[in-house]
Amino acid sequence: MKTKITLHFYAKSTKANTNGLLPIYVRLTVDGKRLEFSTKKFVEKSKWSNELSKMKGMTEEARSINSYLDLMKSKVLDAQMELLHRNETLSIENFKNKLLGNEERQRMLVPIFQDHNNKIKELVGKEYAPGTLERYTTSLKHTIEFMQWKYNILDIDISKIDHAFITDYEFWLRSVRKCSNNTAVKYIKNFNKIIKICLANDWLDKNPFANYKSKVKEVERVYLTETEIQSIIEINFKTERLSLIRDIFLLFNLSKDASFSLIYSFKIMPVNKFYF
Repeated sequence: MKTKITLHFYAKSTKANTNGLLPIYVRLTVDGKRLEFSTKKFVEKSKWSNELSKMKGMTEEARSINSYLDLMKSKVLDAQMELLHRNETLSIENFKNKLLGNEERQRMLVPIFQDHNNKIKELVGKEYAPGTLERYTTSLKHTIEFMQWKYNILDIDISKIDHAFITDYEFWLRSVRKCSNNTAVKYIKNFNKIIKICLANDWLDKNPFANYKSKVKEVERVYLTETEIQSIIEINFKTERLSLIRDIFLLFNLSKDASFSLIYSFKIMPVNKFYF
C-alpha cells in the first residue's frame, strides 16, 4: 500500500505576536496523521497567500521567506528518501525524528569499547584472566591513537566505520606500531568483537568486516638444543626456589630430543620433593 504524504504551509492566525505578525507553520500529513511545527518565520496576514501557501509579491522579504519554505520542502523530501533508503517505515513518528532532530542519539565508538572493557574488569578472576583485560585495554588505546593519526579525532560515530577504516587500522598497526602479522590480526580481532556488539544491538545497518580477510600465520617454535639445555642444567643457583623454576622450565619446554628431556626428568625427580 502506497503511503500518502502531503505538505502544507499556512499562517497561523491564533498565534499572532505582539506586532500582529503571524507565524508560518508547516503541516505534514502522513496517511492521515499530522505533524505541525513552526518555521520560526513571520508574515503580515495581508501578505500571505492561502491558495499558494507562500508569501505574496516579489519583494526581498517575500523572496527570502519563500526560499526558506522551499528549503523546508527539500528537507521533507530528503527525510523521505533517507527513510526509504534505510528501509524504515514512512510514519509520522519517523518524519518527526528526522525533521525535528529527535533521532536516536549518536553512538560513539570509544564509550561502547570502554563499557565492554569495564564489564571484563568486573569479571576478572571469575570469567576472564587479567591478561584478557590488558589486551582489550591496549586495543582501545591503539584504536584511539589510530583515529588521531588518520582522522585527527579521538572518537567516531560507529555508523561511519567502514571497510576502509578497518584496512587503514590494520595498516597503521603494521607500519606505525610495527606489529607483526599475528599481533596486528589479534588487535583487529579484538576490535571486531566491539563491532559484533554493535551489530547484536542493531546499532549498525551493515557489518564493516563483511569483506575483510586476514589470517594468522603459523609460527614455527624454536626449541632449545641439547647443548643449551645442558648449560642451563649446570647453572648453580643460590636458592632452591630458582633451581625449582629452572627445573620446571626445562620439564615443560621440551626440546626436539624427547629422550633427553626424559633423561633430565629422571635426574631431577628424586632430588626435588616439590614435583610430588
